[in-house]
Amino acid sequence: MTSESTHRIRLLLHYDGGAFRGWQLQPRQQTVQGVVEAVLSRIFNAPARVVGSGRTDRGVHATGQVAVVDAPLRWTPEALLRSMNKLLPAEVWVAEASPAPPRFHPRYDAVARAYEYRVGLAARAGSPFHVRWCWPLGRELALPAMERASRALVGDHSFLAFAKAGQEHRGDRCIVTEAGWNRWEPLGVTFHITANRFLHHMVRYLVGTLVDVGLGRRPEHDISRLLANEPGLTTSPPAPAAGLFLVRVTYPEQALAFAPRGSP
Repeated sequence: MTSESTHRIRLLLHYDGGAFRGWQLQPRQQTVQGVVEAVLSRIFNAPARVVGSGRTDRGVHATGQVAVVDAPLRWTPEALLRSMNKLLPAEVWVAEASPAPPRFHPRYDAVARAYEYRVGLAARAGSPFHVRWCWPLGRELALPAMERASRALVGDHSFLAFAKAGQEHRGDRCIVTEAGWNRWEPLGVTFHITANRFLHHMVRYLVGTLVDVGLGRRPEHDISRLLANEPGLTTSPPAPAAGLFLVRVTYPEQALAFAPRGSP
């Protein structure tokens, strides 16, 4: 909660995850949260705490990470954005800064998150100007088969088979509202998926398994069988972290609405 001397500012962050050991603070490691907090502490000349919408793992990128900071009242969102972008390293950029209600929480108020995964099929995906932000597979895929297999993901399912680790207190079920593939011209294809929540490494295991479907290494119906937790069946190895982007976090209107003046 904010105090009488601070107000909450919502930040939309872009970052190149290849430079960091993930989002979350870790002792003696460079993380996105740590870099952002260090810059804000310098700006405010006081310790600053940033809360994000979720943890991205080492090497995972973002164009839609939402975070909040309780800033001194003298700092407007516009002024804070300008100052942060002057001081942040080149791998982190504040795309937007806006006022947020005092009780807004970027993680607990979120109702959906969307990820995108880039797979490079063309040889030029291996260029140093692309390779850090995709999986440079360099091979053609049977996209129709991958698209058909992806349809099984939509709905309320157990994704235990597609997770490195679950969250025992929250279970392994996720509600996927959309999943599919698009062309990423001229380099390859992208996998897009939106759900109310994601398990650890879930998208990377999904992509690794779907790419094997596209390569003819496994049948399309393996996706449905894995969702059913069929004994003895395992996923393909996870896709590399470099191709994964957190692209959007969705909130209900009431979470971003300010209470009328005078209300508690």
